Amino acid sequence: MKRGARVVDLGAAPGGWTQVALERVGPKGRVVGIDVTEIEPIPGAVLITGDVRSDESLTQVRTALDGEADVVLSDMAAPSTGHAKTDHLRIMGLIEVALDFAELVLAPGGAFVAKVLQGGTEAGLLARLKQGFTSVRHVKPPASRSESAEMYVVATGFRGRGDTQA
Repeated sequence: MKRGARVVDLGAAPGGWTQVALERVGPKGRVVGIDVTEIEPIPGAVLITGDVRSDESLTQVRTALDGEADVVLSDMAAPSTGHAKTDHLRIMGLIEVALDFAELVLAPGGAFVAKVLQGGTEAGLLARLKQGFTSVRHVKPPASRSESAEMYVVATGFRGRGDTQA
């Protein structure tokens, strides 16, 4: 996230990543957070209560960005069931929704960052990311416990929508 960038934070509540994004992009940047849960106001950010799967939310985000996004972050997570395979499938479904959204708002060259859980069904997602981005890698934050299946996928160099732009 560079100074002046436009960032969308999907699953933004309670607002931690939105605040980090604001610090990184500075006063000339733009940060839009969206979540199905209402978010307490964060000075400098546009916060939207809505579902990223709805056309209305897409329109609101596009309007708030006033252009295309340079970065789409997704920290969306479904409530944990305690059953590892079920939780993995749920978060993978949310990542696909986040990627669908990112493909509609990202500028060519943009980046997509999403929280993932290791669990064996990432191959299809990784193949899709490798088609749409020039670089795809996994990152495990130092603060994450070593036994945790949580990590982030970072895709950079968005190739653009081609003929699929909505």
